[in-house]
Amino acid sequence: MNRQRLRDNLARVEERIANACARVGRKRADVTLIAVTKKVTPELAALLPELGVRDLGENRPQELWRKAEAITGVRWHLIGHLQRNKIERTLPIATWVHSVDSIRLLQALDQQAARPIDILLECNASGEAAKSGFALTDVGALAPVLAELKQVRVRGLMTMAALQEPESCRPTFVTLRQVREQLQTQRTEHPFDHLSMGMSNDFEIAIEEGATFIRLGTVLFEGIDG
Repeated sequence: MNRQRLRDNLARVEERIANACARVGRKRADVTLIAVTKKVTPELAALLPELGVRDLGENRPQELWRKAEAITGVRWHLIGHLQRNKIERTLPIATWVHSVDSIRLLQALDQQAARPIDILLECNASGEAAKSGFALTDVGALAPVLAELKQVRVRGLMTMAALQEPESCRPTFVTLRQVREQLQTQRTEHPFDHLSMGMSNDFEIAIEEGATFIRLGTVLFEGIDG
């Protein structure tokens, strides 16, 4: 029952992703769906790779560790806050860290990484006081810090829009894309080729504005127990 409901939900989501891409002339392959499994059991999350979803995301490092023991053959994305004392155990598991929100964390990751690690800089693009992340006005000044990194590859930016009507989120996504474009002109060793933005309530708008990663949980697991 859960497998079929998840399959049906995924099919509807895929249709919406494809339609959003088509509206702006993008290829479906340019957008990666990250299934956020923070509210579901490892048993339910394990159905995702069987249905073709191999990018899974977790908010809490401890939950990432737990689910990674049960689910193999996937790419794990840490999308929530990472404390420095949890770096050592997280790095061997996570393919991507989306939520690097301070210079101290950026440098700690670089010092502790035993292999190259792809990260995104979390930005407070909506300007909400309750949200963490770099202020957009501060990101451009990070170039000297980025130049010193050895193992960390900064692949782009991540943000969360305010929880509001989807169309109202568009300015946040436009702003993040524009900041990313400005960073690309700095010609650092870091490509800034990704934008992680868009969740269950606003992912179509995010795709229209250039998202390469969308982080979906609620819309995938709607109506499913477990």
